[in-house]
Amino acid sequence: MNLKPTRSSTDSSRAELASVPSNDADTTVDLGELQEAGRAIMRNVETVIDGKHEAVQIALTVLLAEGHLLIEDVPGVGKTMLAKALARSVDCTVGRIQFTPDLLPSDVTGVSVFNQAERRFEFKPGPVFANIVIGDEINRASPKTQSALLESMEERQVTVDGVTYPLALPFTVIATQNPIEMEGTYALPEAQRDRFMARISMGYPDPDSELAMLDSRDTNSPLALISAVVSGETLRDMMLTARGVFASGAVKEYAVNLVRATRDDRDLRLGASPRATLQLIRAAKAQAALNGRDYVLPDDIDSLAVAVLGHRLVPTSRALGHHHQDSGPVIDDIVRRILADTPVPIGVAASALSRSVTQVRAVGSTGTS
Repeated sequence: MNLKPTRSSTDSSRAELASVPSNDADTTVDLGELQEAGRAIMRNVETVIDGKHEAVQIALTVLLAEGHLLIEDVPGVGKTMLAKALARSVDCTVGRIQFTPDLLPSDVTGVSVFNQAERRFEFKPGPVFANIVIGDEINRASPKTQSALLESMEERQVTVDGVTYPLALPFTVIATQNPIEMEGTYALPEAQRDRFMARISMGYPDPDSELAMLDSRDTNSPLALISAVVSGETLRDMMLTARGVFASGAVKEYAVNLVRATRDDRDLRLGASPRATLQLIRAAKAQAALNGRDYVLPDDIDSLAVAVLGHRLVPTSRALGHHHQDSGPVIDDIVRRILADTPVPIGVAASALSRSVTQVRAVGSTGTS
């Protein structure tokens, strides 16, 4: 691994992190290719995950939107299996961290080791130095160890002993956690939950899917049969294409209105942050691209609002009622109510489609393709 350390007191590390390919014709794929590649990834993952199409789709959307995913549910429903299957479907480097109460921050980020022969300290990178990092049972580690991921998730870099090491792009954390009322868990702080673009729950499989699982996994794990269907370079190009999807001013205003409504809602004592607004639009762009559109619709915002906003919100004790620690269903209902109460902009699809047609005509008039 070729690490280029920079002193955290300078701006050079940030400049290096920002040096991603520009969004031009040489570094993007067209929407048809992106859609086909997305379908190939989903088919690959669904050979392992039965009956969870929506969860797989959101996981792929988060990956394409360059975000981080939190999978929360009871043990044994396929959280880690989904993370592994998605990571194996893309030809990228993968690191896995099994979070335990005795895990140290240096076990995540890496540590400086003294080299006796050269009489100097050398940095040994930890598992966070990978394109896709699987954090298994993240809430079983202490808050000190959990916080080791904060810098890497937000700034795509790691600072150890005053030296900053940029992480390779793309960089995505897919973390699993058990419900907080289970033994041996530490609730993730709000600052860390806010760094995850979306949170999903697997849920129990339906009877037919569970029966099919008994037949397909009786002798071996289907995970062993999965191989990459998309190269790392293609994934980066897909990400750049998703970035370029058009979001109209009306759609952006709709997203802002939704997020602001969570800050004023009577049943919430903590609303969503401005980061939530940004990530909601990014996720909507990725979903639009996966659906073959170069523009975002309010429907994209609506379908992602619960997954993107829910884990960032803290309900009041009155809203919780008898649910106590299990706030998930309460928060999901609050988000759906806010969606129903927020006016949807009219004519967004027509204006976005008109813009798309105008662009196509402009390209045709110049004689380019």
